[in-house]
Amino acid sequence: MSLPTEIEPREAATLLAESPGILLLDCRTPEEYATAKIGGARLIPMQELPDRLNEIETWRPQRIVVHCHHGVRSLRVTNWLRQQGFAQAQSMRGGIEAWSNDVDPSVPKY
Repeated sequence: MSLPTEIEPREAATLLAESPGILLLDCRTPEEYATAKIGGARLIPMQELPDRLNEIETWRPQRIVVHCHHGVRSLRVTNWLRQQGFAQAQSMRGGIEAWSNDVDPSVPKY
């Protein structure tokens, strides 16, 4: 059974808390990352991912939760990762904005 393409922020928070070894991949720009970030997230901007795919190769068989600002870029990245064989990649619906609203209000909105 394959995972849904998207995951809700609260579900992602529970998953990250209960399952060490899950990659939280931030596909925003370095400037956005400097403004607001989720602890433990690994920044690889969307446009750099094709050239930096080897950096996440060890997560190929594992769960990856991708996020951006509102969930549009992360959905594109998730679909691309799945095409590359990362079958358990999921996009966090609503991005870091939804994370701030639903999970951790200390994460700044921009």
